[in-house]
Amino acid sequence: MLSILLAFLGTPEIIIIVVAILLLFGGKKIPELMRGLGRGVREFKEGQNEPKKDEVNEKQGL
Repeated sequence: MLSILLAFLGTPEIIIIVVAILLLFGGKKIPELMRGLGRGVREFKEGQNEPKKDEVNEKQGL
């Protein structure tokens, strides 16, 4: 599905999307949005690497 969507997006369409995002959010708000997105991705990755409570309890013999 994503590959079909990407097949129809050319350079002009991507430029129009970026301009629309800039108009909606403004230049000052976009870095804040990207920072928040980066934090969310980082927390998600850290959460995947943490052992689950069940695994910790089994190792401790609880």
